[in-house]
Amino acid sequence: MTEAERLAAALLEQMQAAGAQPVAASILQPAETLLDLYGEDIRARAYVTHDPSQGEMMLRPDFTVPVVQAHMRIGAEPARYCYAGPVFRMQTRARAREYLQVGFELFARDDPARADAEVFALFTELLQEYDLRPVTGDIGILKAAVSGLETSPERKAALLRHIWRPRRFRALLERMGGHGPLAEARAELVQRLETSSAQAQIAEAGQMVGLRSAAEIAARVDLLRADAETPPIPQMQVAKLEEILALTCPATEALAQLRAQDWPALTPALDRLEARLEALAAAGIAPADLPFEASFGRTTMEYYDGFVFGFIAASADLPPVATGGRYDALTAVLGQGRAIPAVGGVIRPETLALLERKV
Repeated sequence: MTEAERLAAALLEQMQAAGAQPVAASILQPAETLLDLYGEDIRARAYVTHDPSQGEMMLRPDFTVPVVQAHMRIGAEPARYCYAGPVFRMQTRARAREYLQVGFELFARDDPARADAEVFALFTELLQEYDLRPVTGDIGILKAAVSGLETSPERKAALLRHIWRPRRFRALLERMGGHGPLAEARAELVQRLETSSAQAQIAEAGQMVGLRSAAEIAARVDLLRADAETPPIPQMQVAKLEEILALTCPATEALAQLRAQDWPALTPALDRLEARLEALAAAGIAPADLPFEASFGRTTMEYYDGFVFGFIAASADLPPVATGGRYDALTAVLGQGRAIPAVGGVIRPETLALLERKV
């Protein structure tokens, strides 16, 4: 048994002691129905193959989705699960393509704030022997801010879709606010499309242009025109959203600063944050000392939609030791509309083994 396997077994035992039932998930998972749930980053790094009878299949890139899928079929609430095993992801840097993952998932309809606090407190206890920096965030606050913008539903949908791609999100926000190079380029494009010669080219394009039909191109042009006619997002709201994205401070201070924005669209999400901080305090975690980064979690799993957290090693060469968060919307997708509030997280035992060797 390797050191990482020993650590994984010890973590799994502690999770069972915390009330979790050990579960397993097949290494080979159906790709067609699950890949879209992981988001762009994992889709690009999944090992996918074709099975003659099962269709597109992939090596398991994480445990959460198959565990949720199994729970939505047979589980009752509240339920706590734990697991350990290898996951597989393509890497562009010198990181393992197969590595161990140990995780804990909690499904509970009552008091989501207390469930968030339970999971975070458990991970804090499991990792207390290591010199790690905890960090928290809340994707729900970012989504609430986008949903509260004074703009078209189409623009809101585009921004929500790109929350997990910070550079693309910022470029879109600048354009929709009427500033930046993308805004100028879009205006020039629409102006060219308004010329009679451009419309004639579309009409004469025939049935296909590249991989798109003339009708699809015409529909795209109509969308571009409609977007061009949409007034810019008010600069005050753009500034508020940018202020939120840059927010990095202790959690209690973050709540106060966000309340001070006096943005009604944020109120339900901030009420949830306040309830979570109270539950964390009751669980022995001091919110005044807990780092909060509003943009944290924007480059991880796209199924997180609320509280997110991580435990980070000092070395920049190492991936996060642990990450997790709330994923209520994922349970609705896999439960065919029957949603169950859920929160969980994973730990990398091999990263812990590296840290132990450096001590």
